[in-house]
Amino acid sequence: MATAAQLKTLIKSHFDSDPERFSTIALQIAAHEARQGHSSIANEIRVLVDRSKNKPVRITFHRELEDLVLETEPHHHLSELVVSGSMRSRIQRILREYKQQHKLKKHGLSHRRKLLLTGPPGTGKTMTASIIAKQLSLPFYTILMDKLVTKYMGETSAKLRQIFDIILRQQGIYLFDEFDAIGAERGLNNDVGEMRRVLNAFLQFIEQDKSDSLIIAATNNLTLLDQALFRRFDDVLHYELPTQNETAMLIDNRLGTFKGQFSSEKIAKYATGLSHGEIAQACDDAIKETILADKKKVTRNHLLEMLKDRHNAYGKRRI
Repeated sequence: MATAAQLKTLIKSHFDSDPERFSTIALQIAAHEARQGHSSIANEIRVLVDRSKNKPVRITFHRELEDLVLETEPHHHLSELVVSGSMRSRIQRILREYKQQHKLKKHGLSHRRKLLLTGPPGTGKTMTASIIAKQLSLPFYTILMDKLVTKYMGETSAKLRQIFDIILRQQGIYLFDEFDAIGAERGLNNDVGEMRRVLNAFLQFIEQDKSDSLIIAATNNLTLLDQALFRRFDDVLHYELPTQNETAMLIDNRLGTFKGQFSSEKIAKYATGLSHGEIAQACDDAIKETILADKKKVTRNHLLEMLKDRHNAYGKRRI
């Protein structure tokens, strides 16, 4: 049984947000229970403490940043990402360098930590950031750049400084989505003085950043980005629309046991021009319709109809 002093310290450490002190007292209680012959409860306490240490710490954001920084639980795995072999190797290299960064530091080198992902919408940029967070067991945060610019015009640079303070304080994966909202070329005619100042501030913050976090910027418009940005990133990954082979693989993966007796390779040509996300949506729609019709397999014609809907929805060519 815990002493009164231990219980008071335990409660105080909780309300003081002192997890280290809390864990120390909890382990002291476990040791006391073990000495009393209560090995079962002692083991349970130790397991709970170990689990809490392995669980990523969650940030409590300042009220002004709550609508700018979105925290999500990463659930994607590398096997779900359908990309070229070379792209997969580059992502694996980022993961390998992070996991073995101590080897690089011994030789005065640093791992890839600041990444720029470019490519059309729905080609896997956000999923890649989520996968990296999942593989590295780090919390995943998305900074909503379009909202940062539109809602806080005039104080965007100050908000960016607050965000980089969080990046330094709390290790995690930070995705700057819709990055071209601030990263546009400084010489563009439609550029305004405020956005030039914001971009200059970001360049300064990312160059000075010495945190343990991974910073990932994603953009759909590579040609709009200021050239000064590129040398601030350790790596630039370019995403493309899927090839026919990649489309067939994506269809097989997405349909899974719902796939009927048809060739994914032959149907892939009807998805030309669609992104990974659009093809995945077509597969999901086909599965839902199959379930609602009390059927067990998605047919070729059914999937073709869903792909046609995706083409029509985005104003692309008809099948």
